[in-house]
Amino acid sequence: MDSNIAELVYWRDPKNTGIVFGAGLVILLSLSIFSVISVVAYSLLFTLLGTLSFRIYKNVMQAVQKTNDGHPFKDYLEIEITPSPDRIHEIVDTVVAHGTCFINRMRSILLVEDIVDSLKYLLIFWALTYIGGWFNGLTLILLAYIAAFSLPKVYEQNKAQIDQYLELANSKIAEISDK
Repeated sequence: MDSNIAELVYWRDPKNTGIVFGAGLVILLSLSIFSVISVVAYSLLFTLLGTLSFRIYKNVMQAVQKTNDGHPFKDYLEIEITPSPDRIHEIVDTVVAHGTCFINRMRSILLVEDIVDSLKYLLIFWALTYIGGWFNGLTLILLAYIAAFSLPKVYEQNKAQIDQYLELANSKIAEISDK
């Protein structure tokens, strides 16, 4: 896992994690109520209003204090955001590799290359129809997002107890599988 992501999900810097978690949660909850176009438009509108207000405030403060600090977002405007061609190729290669793996696996399952594997996926797909009946996709994404920010910290704080119960569950599953 990338160290920046690990710092976020383990709440190493609560201020940054809170901002990221809160913004993501607001966006996901907004998407569950409003259309994607509305959420994007409102997000950009409020961001622009905030930055515009800050820029005007800084210009007024510079005029009153007679300072020459310059543009308040100069550092951010100078950051190069264009990825290198090598990085783009790396990303595309990774996406293609995972996509090809997924397509090959689904071909194997759907065309019943191995009956046992296909039956396992039949049960998984059947279970997913019930989960899909209970929750829509956005609700599952919202739950996964909340879990991504809460479960790692809970595991970190209760590692010994959780590992003990996971070992017990794994032994019971192995015992049942052996029968």
